[in-house]
Amino acid sequence: MSALFTEAFLTALILGAVTAGLPLMLAGLGEQISEKAGVLNIGLEGMMLIGAYGGFLVAYGSGSIWLGFLAGAVGGAAVAAVMAVLCVGLGLNQIVIGIALTLGAEGMTALQHHFQFAQSYPRLPAVPTLPIPGLSSLPVIGPALFDRPAIVYLAVAAVAVTSWVFRRTHLGLALQAAGDKPAALDAAGVGVVAIRSAAVLTAGALAGLGGAFMSEVGAGIFVPFMTNGAGFIGIVLAMLARGHPLWLLCGAVLFGACLSITTALQVAGVDIPTDVIQMLPFATVLLILILFGRRAALPPALGVHYVRGAR
Repeated sequence: MSALFTEAFLTALILGAVTAGLPLMLAGLGEQISEKAGVLNIGLEGMMLIGAYGGFLVAYGSGSIWLGFLAGAVGGAAVAAVMAVLCVGLGLNQIVIGIALTLGAEGMTALQHHFQFAQSYPRLPAVPTLPIPGLSSLPVIGPALFDRPAIVYLAVAAVAVTSWVFRRTHLGLALQAAGDKPAALDAAGVGVVAIRSAAVLTAGALAGLGGAFMSEVGAGIFVPFMTNGAGFIGIVLAMLARGHPLWLLCGAVLFGACLSITTALQVAGVDIPTDVIQMLPFATVLLILILFGRRAALPPALGVHYVRGAR
């Protein structure tokens, strides 16, 4: 195996892992916040899909990639607001509502795309990158990690900020109490419904941003059903990370590498059937669940509707 082959393969693999893993990381980070507050957000897939379509549509119409990211986050938060009203406010089943939101988002985006573009798939221009001086010239990892769009650096920074919030702030304690002992949080004078609603809205905004990244940066086009289970993988990542955003980042990069290995092999000149490679992320999910699923730490009040005064 030549050095040129190895360098081309590793660069393409790392680059693809970042591009494919970042939407998973954003969605998983949102799910981690939501679960910490006691809300199981099964509708994550639908929020990503709405964000992907809304972000692409606004970026395509306005020519601004940042307006597209904003529209994706707002779209995801709008779907999350429905879940917050129905599940946090009215106490409806979180799993049923989440599945319904996902199915509704799939149908709505596919239908709207057909009306808007018929059978055409317009493409966005390539998103400009922000090279970091000195680091971007490093072999292999330089162009893959340090010459990326600015949104990538912001997303990684969001992981560090979330980790700090969880461990060092009163908001982190309130989120933890909302998922562990909501009655104690209520007795302390903090609104459980308010904390949980804010967590769900934040999860929706992050999932929508992940979807917008997928359509604007990852693919440059919107295709109906393009999330292809990414929201559900994000849920698994959030559960296995056990409340640690940095673990979530590592898991997202791992799954991103599984998703991108086809492209990396093609760049290196190796021809492998696509169907075989497309099994890797889901096979990896099953393997990790078998090995580490029992260690997943979930809040005691996860999925349980809180009613003041109820025992």
